[in-house]
This record gives sequence, structure tokens and C-alpha cells, in this order.
Amino acid sequence: MNNATDRVALRLAAVLLLAGQILYVVITLFHADGNANDHPAVFAEYAASVSWTIVHIAQFGAMAILLAGLLALYYAIDKRDSVVKWADRFGAASAIAAFALYGALQAVDGIANKQADLAWTSASAADKAARFASAEAVRWIEWGLRSYQDFTLGLALLMFALAIVRSASVPRAIGYLIGLTGLIYLAQGWIVGVEGFSQTMSIAIVLSEIIGLIWMIWLSLIAWRLET
Repeated sequence: MNNATDRVALRLAAVLLLAGQILYVVITLFHADGNANDHPAVFAEYAASVSWTIVHIAQFGAMAILLAGLLALYYAIDKRDSVVKWADRFGAASAIAAFALYGALQAVDGIANKQADLAWTSASAADKAARFASAEAVRWIEWGLRSYQDFTLGLALLMFALAIVRSASVPRAIGYLIGLTGLIYLAQGWIVGVEGFSQTMSIAIVLSEIIGLIWMIWLSLIAWRLET
């Protein structure tokens, strides 16, 4: 553990990261379920969901907390090494970009998807095909935003992983786990761009959540054991 590590910032980062991750996982359990790539079935389910809007607002809040944790981590890492300094800066910039993209994603998913699906389910027989095509177009925009949000979040995690491994601000093993999580997010970005919300994507999401929880809990234990 490097003595130059900011303990207060590290504790704040640990709390925000873990709280954001746990909240996101719990909130997502209330998301309308079903085969997300079976558009006729899932669009009807989305249109009928009474909790759709509040779930997506809550997801946005949880992601904001998690990414605030990454920004707090920026202040916790010792930056006396120039490589660490620049990796940390790029990580923070990527985290901010990921948050902006996530806001756009939730605007499309939480609002546009819902309205497009409602318009399809309530359309007349003559308008049904056109309304369904519009709903699919909105869905594909969601795929694109999710893809690039995953790419930027994955890059942020990789940059912070490099900074941690290089600076030894916390055990390097945590940095390697953060880097692994970042690689999985990059894979998610590719998968959703090619396959949409497929079974492969679901597996990648679960993997990133499990590995993320492991290193976030570990980081929290280390942060709170430090002497001030």
C-alpha cells in the first residue's frame, strides 16, 4: 500500500462503487424480463410494464453512484509516476463519457422504447407493421448506445487498472480484477453491437457483475482497515 494514497478518497470510492453496483443489480431485478431479442414478445411486455420508467430512472441513479466512485478513485491513486498520472486522467475522462452515454441510453431505453412499444401495441391493423418497424429502429439505437457506453466504461476500468497496478496504491491483484472487468465490458460492447441482447450478452453481464462485486468488496475491506 503506497503511503501517498489518499485514504479518505479511497474510502469514498469504495463505498460509492460497492453501493452503486449493488443498487444496480437489485434494481435490474425489477426490469421487465423475457427474451430481449424476441421483439414481438418483449415489446408487448415492455408496453405493459407499469414500473418501466421508475426502474430506468433508478438504474440511472445507481450508475451515477458507481461512476462517481470511479471518479473518487482518481483522487485516491498516487500520481507521482507519469504513466499513472495519464492513465488516471484518461480513466476519469472515460468514466465521464460513459456517464453521458448512459444518460442517452436511458433516455432511449426508458422513454423512447416505452412510447414506441405503446404506439405499436395500440396501433390499428393497418398501422401495425409501420409502428413495429419504428419500435425496432428505436431498439437498434439502444443497441448502439449500449455498445459505446460499454466500450467507454471498459476503457475507464482498464485505465484505472493500469494506474493501480503501476502505482501499487492498493494490492495489484485488485488492479488485475478491475482490468478483467474492463475487458468484459469491452466484450459486451462488441456483443451487443453484433447480436443485441443475446444469451452471450447476458452471460457477459453476469460475469462483469460478479467480478466487479469481488474487487469492490475487497477494495472496501482494505480502505476501511487503513489507519487515518
